[in-house]
Amino acid sequence: MQCCEPVYEFDDGVLFSLCLLEFLSAISFTKKGVFALIFFWIGASAQIRYSISEELKEGTVIGNVAKDLTIDLSTLKERGFRIVSGSNEPLFQLNQNDGILYVNRKIDREEVCERSTVCLVNLKTVLENPLEIHYVSVEVLDVNDHSPSFPEKEKRLEISESALPGARFQLQAARDPDGGIYSVQQYKLSQNDNFRIEVKDRGEDRKMPILILQKQLDRESAKNHRLLLTAIDGGKPARSGTIEIIVEVLDVNDNSPVFTKDVYSVMLGENSPVGATLQAARDPDGGIYSVQQYKLSQNDNFRIEVKDRGEDRKMPILILQKQLDRESAKNHRLLLTAIDGGKPARSGTIEIIVEVLDVNDNSPVFTKDVYSVMLGENSPVGATVIQVKATDLDEDANGEIIYSFGNGVDDKLLRLFGLDPNTGELTVKGLIDYEVNNIYDIDIQASDKGPVPLTTDKSVIVKIIDVNDNAPEIEVTSFSKAIPEDSRPGTTVALISVNDLDSGLNGKVLCSVMEDLPFKLMSSLQDNMYSVVTKLPLDREKVSQYDLTIVATDQGHPPLSSVKTISVVVSDVNDNSPEFSLSPYTFYVTENNEPGASVFSVSASDRDIDENAFISYHILRDSGEENKWASFLNLNSENGNIFALKSFDFETLKTFKFQVVATDSGIPSLSSNVTVNVFILDQNDNAPVILYPVIANGSAAGEVTDHSLFALDRYTGQIRTLRSFTETDETENKLVILVKDNGNVSLSATATVIINVVEPKEAFAASDVKSAVKDEEENSVTFYLIITLMSVSALFIISIIVLIVMQCSKAPDDSSKYLQDVNYDGTLCHSIQYRSGDKRYMLVGPRMSIGSTIAPGSNGNTLVVPDHRRSASGEVRSLKRPVQESPTDQCSAESLCMSLMMAYYSHYVC
Repeated sequence: MQCCEPVYEFDDGVLFSLCLLEFLSAISFTKKGVFALIFFWIGASAQIRYSISEELKEGTVIGNVAKDLTIDLSTLKERGFRIVSGSNEPLFQLNQNDGILYVNRKIDREEVCERSTVCLVNLKTVLENPLEIHYVSVEVLDVNDHSPSFPEKEKRLEISESALPGARFQLQAARDPDGGIYSVQQYKLSQNDNFRIEVKDRGEDRKMPILILQKQLDRESAKNHRLLLTAIDGGKPARSGTIEIIVEVLDVNDNSPVFTKDVYSVMLGENSPVGATLQAARDPDGGIYSVQQYKLSQNDNFRIEVKDRGEDRKMPILILQKQLDRESAKNHRLLLTAIDGGKPARSGTIEIIVEVLDVNDNSPVFTKDVYSVMLGENSPVGATVIQVKATDLDEDANGEIIYSFGNGVDDKLLRLFGLDPNTGELTVKGLIDYEVNNIYDIDIQASDKGPVPLTTDKSVIVKIIDVNDNAPEIEVTSFSKAIPEDSRPGTTVALISVNDLDSGLNGKVLCSVMEDLPFKLMSSLQDNMYSVVTKLPLDREKVSQYDLTIVATDQGHPPLSSVKTISVVVSDVNDNSPEFSLSPYTFYVTENNEPGASVFSVSASDRDIDENAFISYHILRDSGEENKWASFLNLNSENGNIFALKSFDFETLKTFKFQVVATDSGIPSLSSNVTVNVFILDQNDNAPVILYPVIANGSAAGEVTDHSLFALDRYTGQIRTLRSFTETDETENKLVILVKDNGNVSLSATATVIINVVEPKEAFAASDVKSAVKDEEENSVTFYLIITLMSVSALFIISIIVLIVMQCSKAPDDSSKYLQDVNYDGTLCHSIQYRSGDKRYMLVGPRMSIGSTIAPGSNGNTLVVPDHRRSASGEVRSLKRPVQESPTDQCSAESLCMSLMMAYYSHYVC
């Protein structure tokens, strides 16, 4: 056994060799005549070869391809296991359920391969997801289902009886559609004495029968001969075909006249007339002096014979002892001498000139033993291929030659080539295509014009030179409908086969991708087979479809190329989370909204498509403090609209936030969340409330006294006198105070204040009386005020104590940190006005110089003093300097702080 070393190539380009025993294979025979020979190639793709006989019935099982390739049967249908074929009615089919390869229609080997020695049908099987290709070869074995047949049932030949033994007569060959051993292997001729058959083998199942004359014909013995030629193939049992050959024998002048009697006796009178013919030499002498003998000059072809008829009558007869050949000598000159018996003898001579007459005994002879010529394909019609020449030693009509195609030339050759019968010039008659046939063996005959023409045949070998006249053909053998965007580099996208009908460099094809795209071509073990693979990661969100232009260029001169564009669709993978249009969201909602109404909405988008981009929303509801207000909201999961389940009150809740989650429908799903900040906007839905004076039964209507005595501060609510009271002034003044806010729709409240003008003593008494009357009404309000004042006072006292402790506990060396305020004049009380909302208030505190402010974080004793020094550029700088405090002035600083705090406290208590 021999060890073969095939080389295999993986998809990633790794090569390895595997030594297999040539006959280590799975061999099986079936009753239906299927012979399966399976070779396993281990690598990126496996090669399987089956052998079957032709003429199998439709549906005949060839083999289980999936099993032989060790492919999981459960995935065949899902992965689209199929044969890639361009034929409308393929010869074979694959069952996607079990992977069995079966005959799709009856196969005629002669139709599929047309006389090829080996008939191989190459199949490409494809699986997708991932894309794989496997090569399967099915050899169709020939069956002896055809008998040899001749073009005619009867063949007539005319052969002259003068034809010499060895003369050859070419016959038409029998044709057998079968090939190999089932083609015509031999010819047999029926039993006869004159002819035999000889077979000339021209290869490719072309055996030419030649009839050879082995014994000269005699028309006088038989005018014709009937022969039966049988062509036999090599089958077991053998098949045969026959043709009847009728040989008509043509007459030639090969018989002399024959007298009816051996002796004629006649009486001749002496007075016979002059003119009698004598054949012998005459000698007047008689007896021994008459003609006694004849001598012929030396030669190879003739001799003399003397017939003695008595009475001095010796007749010379010239006898041909060696066949004449006019082509060697056209005539012969002989000297015949007649000698008498005298002593000395006398003689007489005669010159005999023999003219040799020509007969057609020479066949034409070609000037060359072998005729071979190179012819470029696509040669124009009428172009000369070659000129053959033959000569004939005969003369006249016997030496004139005409040329013709031999009996074995079929109609295809007759449509391609023409032959001039007079000159032997072979010319182009039809389209010469190298791809159809690259060599032609043309049989040409040269025949003379003799009564019985003699023929000689010669083969002319015409080799076709390939011309680069065929552009490469690009065929997409297998193509995935779409490739996922998360495919790794090196993933096979498509399989492409390239075919160029030309040969050599003209048929060598190189493929490339035109554009700079994330794809590349990789060649495979099969010639002119390429795979399109990814070379970079794909992103459908950037490019969803690629138009791949593949260029195939041959290496001919000039090169020819073909272009094919395939569209590669990138399928979506759920690799993008939903993205909100804003992050975070901020919404402003007016209080007193209608419960159940949509208050705002969120929106997210997903760069994926289809199900991967279908987004649903929900509110994150957990126990966290941040999402506790989410229970008052409801979210439409489809469009992101958010509804309030209750009405918001600015006075109760001013702001809150929660989180919304957007989730796509991909597998697995992806999600993202966003924080939503909600601010409640105030509406003017509360009227002002007058806290003091407290009115038990609401406002009392009454006349308003002259306002010239009193003035009302619009922002603080303080009532002040404008002038001193006089005796003419009323002792009781009624003032109606209107309090209103600044809302779009203003709300208001009123209070009536009665002012009695009394003497100082009476004022105190009246005040006590009135206080006693109103104590009961104000008990509740006073109680709350007392609690509030006590709380504030306690906090204030604690703050003072802490401040004093902190100031007194500072080290003396820290005193340098402070500067004295040069603008402090020792006055503690001055008024400071401030505004809160639409109301104004006045604070009383220590006086500070204009332009000084209390610095934040300075513990109350640090002032910001403007620095009025100018820089060189003329700018005014501000200098923040702490007030310097010496140890002896520490108490003064504490007094200042206490005075400030007392001022603020006094104002708050008021």
